Amino acid sequence: MVHQMGLYGEYFQAIREGKKTVEVRLNDEKRRQIKVGDVIEFIQVPQQDEFLKVQVINLEIYDTFEEMYNDIPLKGFDCEGWTIKEMIDGTYEIYTPEQEKEWGTLAITMEY
Repeated sequence: MVHQMGLYGEYFQAIREGKKTVEVRLNDEKRRQIKVGDVIEFIQVPQQDEFLKVQVINLEIYDTFEEMYNDIPLKGFDCEGWTIKEMIDGTYEIYTPEQEKEWGTLAITMEY
């Protein structure tokens, strides 16, 4: 199955360059459809002029982003050298703590 998701330019490029192997999302209804072996087609936003296909090789569910960032090496997120607080603060610029509490979080490990 192929899933489409938007992704901002810097993260899009990090996947293309092989630096980012783990994508962070809420474990919402849309993401719960993803299975290992599926393909994700990322669309670069806001331009929507470039596409990138990856294969899902692992899925890990966590209650919080903090649990995720403490469990998975930050290199996978292309954030080596960041603090856990910086990771969480950056994630809360995209998702709210209320969304995190409602849905939980999902780490999608992928191959480009």
